[in-house]
Amino acid sequence: MLKNLPSLLTPDALHALASMGHGDDVAIVDANFPSARLASQGGARLVELAGADAPAALQAVLQLLPVDTFTEQAVRVMDVVGDPAAVPAPVAQFGALLAAAGEVAPVGLERHAFYAQAGAAFVILRTGEQRKYGNILLRKGVVSKGE
Repeated sequence: MLKNLPSLLTPDALHALASMGHGDDVAIVDANFPSARLASQGGARLVELAGADAPAALQAVLQLLPVDTFTEQAVRVMDVVGDPAAVPAPVAQFGALLAAAGEVAPVGLERHAFYAQAGAAFVILRTGEQRKYGNILLRKGVVSKGE
């Protein structure tokens, strides 16, 4: 057991996050997301966080992972099919967590574009989230000790 780490992040999740480099993506996805297929097709690591909902997983990841500040689409969510302007409950929670952490607001991606980017991610964290659209992509930034 380690101190000061979010308890919902498993050893596999911690190893995957620690192995990421600048510009790598982490996908946090809901239980309905086709994560096993996309991970096997795109080469992403698949890590199960079955006991966590997607906002809790995002909050845990934000405690450890800097978000990239060099790209305009460092944080992405899946648009609602048929109503891209809709904001599902998990996405509203994502926005609040990102704002509280001082991070950029997410941009929306069309469903299949989101699938393609998630499949190409370094790691997919599949949560137990059962609400629709509980999916978010984060691009890792840089950890540095100064300029």
